[in-house]
Amino acid sequence: MLYEVFEAIATGQILENYPKHRRGGCCLLNGLTNDGRPLHIVCTTARPVLIIITVYESKLPKWITPTQRRR
Repeated sequence: MLYEVFEAIATGQILENYPKHRRGGCCLLNGLTNDGRPLHIVCTTARPVLIIITVYESKLPKWITPTQRRR
């Protein structure tokens, strides 16, 4: 739901910053919904308006925890 994305953005922390991405600066946020559901949100940083590119739940095997990527 869209309101969950807004909740996660409000509590979000930047996990990874991609200022020189080929399509323009963006970052990966990790935030929690009010129900405690962790969401990852990729959004722009190069524009004055926030553009949400993608939203997903961090899961194994790529993520060990919502903030720790598997190496």
